Amino acid sequence: MSGNVQLLNDTLAAAKSEGRAALIAYLPAGFPTVDGGIEAVKAALDGGADVVEVGLPHSDPVLDGPVIQTADDIALRGGVRIAGVMRTVREAHAATGKPILVMTYWNPIDRYGVERFTAELAEAGGAGCILPDLPVQESALWREHADKHGLATVFVVAPSSKDARLAEITAVGSGFVYAASLMGVTGTRESVGAQAEDLVRRTRATTDTPVCVGLGVSNAAQAAEVAGFADGVIVGSAFVKRMLDAPDDAAGIEGVRALAADLAKGVRGQA
Repeated sequence: MSGNVQLLNDTLAAAKSEGRAALIAYLPAGFPTVDGGIEAVKAALDGGADVVEVGLPHSDPVLDGPVIQTADDIALRGGVRIAGVMRTVREAHAATGKPILVMTYWNPIDRYGVERFTAELAEAGGAGCILPDLPVQESALWREHADKHGLATVFVVAPSSKDARLAEITAVGSGFVYAASLMGVTGTRESVGAQAEDLVRRTRATTDTPVCVGLGVSNAAQAAEVAGFADGVIVGSAFVKRMLDAPDDAAGIEGVRALAADLAKGVRGQA
């Protein structure tokens, strides 16, 4: 069975044809439970997200700030495994028909087996993977299996990336390029800053693949700002914080839906 890289490509192209950026939400699998996480992903998509990244909880999430680390810890203590991640992808995609990616560090895939992981993700209807710590020069095995199974390989670029490095990364990535808006870990910030715009400009000079910006966006005004220069706006910590701050799971899920609706207005310039 082939994965849904084409659905991802079509979704990003459709947003562009509407004259707007895509809204990409991030939520960890297994948080607050596997069932609750599935409902949260569906709520983000129902609220207005075009794409969702499902996080594979990790004990040492080097890119993630304290909000996502807290959620990952809750998920891991709850016993989430890769099977729960795949179930999240499968059920959320089946319910919404929208593209779902997995965001994961390399070690869990390496231990699980690349062929097994890519085959299962494709079978679940997944669109691909975001791999923040897999060096491009060590990615050939992953890309071979991802391509075979119809999955996107999304690499992360940062403001520190030199132009030659950007070209090396974009030459082999697919789906979209994840542009980290600033140096540091995930988390909401007061402003997203000029670094992100410069990074998008430099990345676009190397590729026609959409460039989506993450790290720091938490409200509709920031989403609108980033949508002015990027092909997609990625929001993670703000969604997770809605869940963490809610009095119960049902309220958290409604908070995710409401935030997605607000951000969807932002990327459409209606904030």
